[in-house]
Amino acid sequence: MLDKTNCHPDLLGENIYLVLFTIALRMFNCFLVQTSFVPDEYWQSLEVAHYMVFNYGYLTWEWTEKLRGYTYPLIFASIYKILHLLGKDNVQLLIWVPRLAQALLSAVADVKLYSLMKQLENRELARWVFFCQLCSWFTWYCCTRTLTNTMETVLTTIALFYYPLEGSKSMNSVKYSSLLALAFIIRPTVVIPWIPLLARHFWQERKKFDLILHQFLLVGFVTLGFSLVIDRIFIGQWTLVQFNFLQFNVLQNLGAFYGSHPWHWYFSQGFPVVVGTHLPFFIHGCFLAPKRYRVLLVTILWTVLVYSMMSHKEFRFIYPVLPFCMVFCGYSLNHLKIWKKPAVSFLLLSNMLLALYIGLVHQRGTLDVMSHVQELCNKSHNKSSASVFVIMPCHSTPYYSHVHCPLPMRFLQCPPDLTGKTHYLDEADEFYLNPLNWLYKEFHNNSSLPTHLIIFSTLEKEISAFLISRSYEKTAVVFHTHLPEGRTGSHIYIYERKLRGKNNG
Repeated sequence: MLDKTNCHPDLLGENIYLVLFTIALRMFNCFLVQTSFVPDEYWQSLEVAHYMVFNYGYLTWEWTEKLRGYTYPLIFASIYKILHLLGKDNVQLLIWVPRLAQALLSAVADVKLYSLMKQLENRELARWVFFCQLCSWFTWYCCTRTLTNTMETVLTTIALFYYPLEGSKSMNSVKYSSLLALAFIIRPTVVIPWIPLLARHFWQERKKFDLILHQFLLVGFVTLGFSLVIDRIFIGQWTLVQFNFLQFNVLQNLGAFYGSHPWHWYFSQGFPVVVGTHLPFFIHGCFLAPKRYRVLLVTILWTVLVYSMMSHKEFRFIYPVLPFCMVFCGYSLNHLKIWKKPAVSFLLLSNMLLALYIGLVHQRGTLDVMSHVQELCNKSHNKSSASVFVIMPCHSTPYYSHVHCPLPMRFLQCPPDLTGKTHYLDEADEFYLNPLNWLYKEFHNNSSLPTHLIIFSTLEKEISAFLISRSYEKTAVVFHTHLPEGRTGSHIYIYERKLRGKNNG
């Protein structure tokens, strides 16, 4: 084992080779995730950072309604600014450097989880928890993405290292509350998994007044003040975006506009999918783990229950408690004797096959197509005349953060109704009611036609009359997924307008 001896230098309190291995693995992990998951990983982070630094980009309705804070995008904006000052702000670096930074932070969280389990138990058990964490398909899929959920998970895991669990030698109330406060200003829903943990700490703390007044409140005021100042600079007025976020998504439940699921969805689909093939080991580990880990199990159940009460549900919402699940999976593997090797092989093979497929194949087209759009910028004679219309479900593709030139672009809008209309349809819904009629009405004048259209293959037949009548020709076909559904097709088509006697591209 790498960490059996103290003769090697330490990094992050662990053997330097273990830490470097984890960092290298997460960097490798980063490059093996080339697919899209959810729009927020671009539109709520990189796109905002691009706007902050380069003064062009698109801010979605959440930013105009002040539901999002600038603290998280500021991390990537700082990276963009450094690249810009160095003259290295090419589009590939703008895409990959933020993701590598996120991968590095995820590696730190992995190491801290290992260190915590080594303190609480022993190296052997810590190794199995570490193994489960590293081979989890969902962690592999999410931990290098520029999602607030990813940062929420990273900060939660590192904060747990400093949380006063029984037997922990690294407990530090100021450190864990600071990390939690930072996670809160990035994504306020982090309070959900931390409610049982904070309640337990408060219950067991003898000096309750000191804990609240001298630690929690002090840390909270400093961190929230930091957030308020950052948002004041970029929004232009004093705004408590965390309250707006919670009010919209939790109190008013307006997130249901983006889809709703039955109450049992997390139990029947969400949790089993996220935990994946670790599930039987998680259940087995729940019966084996000592009582001191009951608070982690309560946290997992509480989080799933609270999110189950909200209409809008997504896999990524419960990602922050996935590392907690790996603790119980590690207990299961450590307990196995005869079946240990088959179990390890099964976990490794099943998770890696799924991680590689979903990271390299499934839903990659919406990222690949942006390289075709970026080529329009590289053709200098086209910069002034080229324009792009992405006719897909809104936010299907990234935007200027993946093009990095002020090319005129447009997409179908889908902001929720904030005025209380009974029969509200956004632009995307109006389009899909009758795509052909919508296009003829929108582009009744040929001079307003974009030079390039990007569509999913499922739409081609429906709008073929428009494409032919307006002289559009298919110039590229990009694979997207083997599992098309609804408005999403298996391939993405790029159409270019070809005028008689003149080639636009």
